[in-house]
Amino acid sequence: MASTAPVHPVDEVPPVRQLAAFGLQHVLAMYAGAVAVPLIVGGAMKLPPADLAYLITADLLLCGIATLIQCVGFWRFGVRLPIMQGCTFAAVSPMVLIGTTGGGLPAIYGSVIVCGLAIILLAPVFGRLLRFFPPLVTGTVILIIGVSLLPVAGNWAAGGVGAKDFGEPKNLALAAFVLVVVLGVQRFAPAFLSRIAVLIGIAVGLAVAVPFGFTDFGGVGDADWVGISTPFHFGAPTFEASAIVSMLVVGLVTMTETTGDFIAVGEMTDRKVQPRTLADGLRADGLSTVLGGVFNTFPYTAFAQNVGLVGMTRVRSRWVVAAAGGILVLLGLLPKLGAVVAAIPAPVLGGAGLVMFGTVAASGLRTLAQVDFKGNHNLTVVAVSVAVGMLPVGVPDIYAQFPHWFQTVMDSGISAGCVTAIVLNLLFNHVGGSVPEKASADAGSGSGTGSGGAGREPVEA
Repeated sequence: MASTAPVHPVDEVPPVRQLAAFGLQHVLAMYAGAVAVPLIVGGAMKLPPADLAYLITADLLLCGIATLIQCVGFWRFGVRLPIMQGCTFAAVSPMVLIGTTGGGLPAIYGSVIVCGLAIILLAPVFGRLLRFFPPLVTGTVILIIGVSLLPVAGNWAAGGVGAKDFGEPKNLALAAFVLVVVLGVQRFAPAFLSRIAVLIGIAVGLAVAVPFGFTDFGGVGDADWVGISTPFHFGAPTFEASAIVSMLVVGLVTMTETTGDFIAVGEMTDRKVQPRTLADGLRADGLSTVLGGVFNTFPYTAFAQNVGLVGMTRVRSRWVVAAAGGILVLLGLLPKLGAVVAAIPAPVLGGAGLVMFGTVAASGLRTLAQVDFKGNHNLTVVAVSVAVGMLPVGVPDIYAQFPHWFQTVMDSGISAGCVTAIVLNLLFNHVGGSVPEKASADAGSGSGTGSGGAGREPVEA
């Protein structure tokens, strides 16, 4: 009798109860980020409240569809890892510029459709670049992803950007309370409960927040029960050259960021990303972006927020995140349900975000622990890459006087740090055979030097 091959943890299907709980946890972790892009773009264009609500429900619906494509996959679309999808923040500035200078939403959607098609075509090219991501580069990028997300959690903990009570002690106290609950559950609760520590922390935080007046559910009564996004709701797309060029730059940035996220999740789930699977994942990004342009939303990418949740909970099943995608589809079709989730106050999310995003940074450090730093320039590569990646995080307007295409690339700390790490690794460890003999000899375990990084599938992070 033939023995059954063991199922990889990524492909395991947990019981329905666990699927629902783990999936909801992923949704709550990314919800605020998911609705931020339509809120920012719609607000900058001064859209009426009804149109803003339409953009949000369309975004949630497509977030769910994009997540299902990425996790479940079909043919050559989907990385088939636990990856949540959401609108990329790299596209915000270009879309606001396109929308407010006469093109409006039709010009935005035309450029988004072209961007998605370009990503689909370029996906195989990016897949072949995977050898330039040894542990030295990937560990640095994962560290930058985590550290660059921490200010997001900090803003949530303080009450949310633009809140009238931003920074008040009561907000930070609520965030700290949620953080303590998450850590307490993770440390002392049984195994299953410890894996939904973030969900429990958010639920307990919400239960405390309501009687203390942190939030109300008034918006739930105003929301519609059913809402369906129809193609080209705001008119047929228009294709303007300047808008398309700026969105193509966004496409390159999101492909770079998504590559880092894929490799990070591959490290956490012990399923290394290969060139073919990377191309499949990027191709799914492109398809979702095309669908976004058709169904009144924006470019899609892997959401780094949820990378930390995978590492923290050690729940590696892609079907958990597929369940989260299904929940997002429901939220997109049932606006009243989405309004309930939207009522969760920012400090509650901030407390949970601190531990999740810190987990991403810690995962980067774990990957860098594989790298040999003796007798080579690897420390310089990490130091300069992290410094360049943190510049736009610490000084958000540092590139305000530069051209828009430059800002699109460099205003994202993740893409700025990733590009820097790739270039410096090539400069110090590949160009001109500059790898020191000692470093080459010690590189057998994937040290991140030129010979160690290029001679194997260097994608453990």
